[in-house]
Amino acid sequence: QVQLVESGGGSVQAGGSLRLSCAASGRTFSTYAMGWFRQAPGKEREFVATIFWSGGSTYYADSVKGRFTISRDNAKKTVYLQMNSLKPEDTAAYYCAASRSYYGTVAVKYDYWGQGTQVTVSS
Repeated sequence: QVQLVESGGGSVQAGGSLRLSCAASGRTFSTYAMGWFRQAPGKEREFVATIFWSGGSTYYADSVKGRFTISRDNAKKTVYLQMNSLKPEDTAAYYCAASRSYYGTVAVKYDYWGQGTQVTVSS
């Protein structure tokens, strides 16, 4: 069982930066692939970024590539999402997710989810 708690959300102006954190409980964090997803009001949850259990491989949605960076610290059981050059269209609730056996972009294939943290970007 893995419990995930996101933090670091807030309100920023366009062009600004935020770093989201996702702290995990459980002894097997280092064996899970981790992902970040987001959901804006009235829209479906969408993939943002994912990182392999070792941190050796990452993958990003085209909409955030070059602006966002996912990373993890297995010793601290934490995954991060550094968000730079934020745009108003990045406004959403951001969720981290963990998968025991899947590394990819499909939300339903992730096993555990956090409660989300809100990011609001004003123009």
